[in-house]
Amino acid sequence: MTTIRLGTRRSALATTQSGWVADLLRRRGHDVELVEIVTEGDVSTAPLATMGGTGVFAAAIRKALLSGEVDIAVHSLKDLPTAPEDGLVIGAVPVREDPRDALVARDGLTLGELPTGAVVGTGSPRRHAQLVALGLGLEVRAIRGNVDTRIGHVTTGACDAVVLARAGLARLGRTGEITETIDPLQMLPAPGQGALAVECRADDAAMTAALGEIDDPDTRACVAAERALLAELEAGCSAPVGALAEIVEGEDGEEISLRAFAGDTDGELELRRSLVGPMDDPEGVGRRLARILLDDGAGVLTRPPVPATRHTKSAPQSRQPVSADRPS
Repeated sequence: MTTIRLGTRRSALATTQSGWVADLLRRRGHDVELVEIVTEGDVSTAPLATMGGTGVFAAAIRKALLSGEVDIAVHSLKDLPTAPEDGLVIGAVPVREDPRDALVARDGLTLGELPTGAVVGTGSPRRHAQLVALGLGLEVRAIRGNVDTRIGHVTTGACDAVVLARAGLARLGRTGEITETIDPLQMLPAPGQGALAVECRADDAAMTAALGEIDDPDTRACVAAERALLAELEAGCSAPVGALAEIVEGEDGEEISLRAFAGDTDGELELRRSLVGPMDDPEGVGRRLARILLDDGAGVLTRPPVPATRHTKSAPQSRQPVSADRPS
């Protein structure tokens, strides 16, 4: 039996996610080895938006895949550009982890319990925009780094709280550090958040068949709707856009229910819209909801996003900005 070479970033979260996919394949009789690949996003301290967005994490891995250095690659789906890559195909979207965002705050506080002027760290313009839109008087500051680095801003007192993807904390076994799992009514996740994409070469029939064994059709449909919305907006995977699709029971059977947010980090734009559509056309649902957002003013998001910096609607400027950290 030929061993499947699985390309992964070297961070703890990436290798954990890749190991989970490897175990799914091993349980189906495949031999798998992990091959670590260093990406530009792993070695730079620059804000992701200035480097072209989170797609920088995928570029090096895709290059290794196309060159034959590895056979498959695992990506956090929210980091994967919506445009297809020539020669590659997403062979599997396994069952999704909880897609919601999570707060890790000092003293066990929730968002509503944080005092006016509390410093909340995030590297995401989407989270930044929705935190500002809540009108809680929070001071939002840009941070970077791996999970340890980000949570470290709370333990050292540099931030009162940070916002992270709950899925990543769950995969690392660190849900005990979460002080609040944020309701999507307050903060919609990034399109594809909590889901993984496993890519292979389009002409590799054996890998395509093997990955089909671990694909989850419901998850694939939901993320297809979310990513179609993002693509139609032409906003980029680091833009202040949130989306969450769920499968619901309609009068004629299962349907796709899609909610979306589009906003900016200045709090001048805040759009929340939703749409329900047929299960067999998730991309169409996403595109239609995107056009609703565009008709209502979301077209400004087609401009390159401005990196998130210190911002608040009403909080006092009482602390120094948190510097970016080198990810692992």
